[in-house]
Amino acid sequence: MNTLTRIVITGGPSVGKRQVFDELKRIDYNCSRGEIAREIYRIHKERLGRHLQVGDRRDYSLDVLNELIREYTEHKHGVYFYNRALPDGVGWERFFGLEPVQELTRAISAYRYNTVFILDPVEKFEDETDVVWANLREGARVHQLIIQGYIDHGYQPIFVPMDFVEKRINFILSNI
Repeated sequence: MNTLTRIVITGGPSVGKRQVFDELKRIDYNCSRGEIAREIYRIHKERLGRHLQVGDRRDYSLDVLNELIREYTEHKHGVYFYNRALPDGVGWERFFGLEPVQELTRAISAYRYNTVFILDPVEKFEDETDVVWANLREGARVHQLIIQGYIDHGYQPIFVPMDFVEKRINFILSNI
């Protein structure tokens, strides 16, 4: 029997998701090709010529929603690791003082994941290429809002302690 297992790895900015996904891919797990929201952010930023503002969030959020649904529906069997998922949108919307659109709420109910892992923030993270800038206080707030978005939609996230990538991978794999 070839069942489908959908696993989300998420957290606020600068929690080390990229390193975790690089390692999962290296050891031959099927994963998101990148972070969809980040890629769409780059497209919107380039089109606008500036960082997104609150008034830009709805169009951006709907584009992210559609791509997350596309990614979800493409995978029909096996274990698949998602780099962020639909409930992340709730946290980000709330961070910007917005309530999630009905399309997002309906999608979260319709497209469910088996397991959600939240990466605890790393102590020091620097990435000069990061397009989604957030200071430490904002990053911590987003992190908590993302967690709350999953809890509010019936998930019981598993928290992955801050550690070396290999230890984080071992923790994740031993909890699926």
